[in-house]
Amino acid sequence: MKILLINDDGIHAPGLWAAAGALRHAGDVFVVAPDREQSGVGSSLTLRAPVRARTATVDSVLTAGEEATGQVTAHVVEGTPGDCCVLALERLVGSVDLVVSGINSGSNLGWDVMVSGTVGGAVQGFVRGFPTIAISVGSVRDPKFEGAAHLLRLIAQRFAENTPTNSLFLNINVPSLPLDQISGVQVTTLGGRSYGESVREEGVEPNKRYTIARDRAISGDAQEGTDIWASKNNRISITPLHIGLGHSEQVPEIERLLSGLPDQLLSSRD
Repeated sequence: MKILLINDDGIHAPGLWAAAGALRHAGDVFVVAPDREQSGVGSSLTLRAPVRARTATVDSVLTAGEEATGQVTAHVVEGTPGDCCVLALERLVGSVDLVVSGINSGSNLGWDVMVSGTVGGAVQGFVRGFPTIAISVGSVRDPKFEGAAHLLRLIAQRFAENTPTNSLFLNINVPSLPLDQISGVQVTTLGGRSYGESVREEGVEPNKRYTIARDRAISGDAQEGTDIWASKNNRISITPLHIGLGHSEQVPEIERLLSGLPDQLLSSRD
């Protein structure tokens, strides 16, 4: 297999190299990662300035001498995770068999995927028709990547043996626990909001500044079957994603709301 690996935690993130070490058992791994932390940037792209990229040495975290079929090469990009994915697929690497984003430090659950750099970067692989995985562990402090790396290795090998007939986009969240403490694996749906924003104000006019942080946990009962529920019950959640914000079920309601409005609007031209 030819595998593209990106992330939003930056080129030096331990989770990135844990993923690279696992994925090279399934094929050649091409790491294209930001030069710095890019969490929370969603699917943003750098469109009004040049984006620089350079080759990088393969991190020493990769276990020396471990038998693996694939090679690992790396590029570092002065841009977002989305930039990394676009540059890789359009210029640096080309067509691949699998796109992986992660392993991220911290969960990406429920509606949080809308702002996640891990998921946002992976979107660029999915919209280009490549099977895509975003994978995270449920802790920022002292994250344990072993379980996620082992799962990633197994899934990549499954993809190598059975190429998906349709493009898949999987968002995977793994508890930051030893494997023997994980209670199961569950295919889930997206939950609601798991974190909210807090705003800190500093200074006085005209130099007042605001700092936004996503650090306010939202309490409430998680619905069984969602990724949030699985995480709270120490289960690995695997959530199929797709791109589609349109709300077709509301079309009749909006048509009723706007009844007669087109005639009103067009008659005002006279």
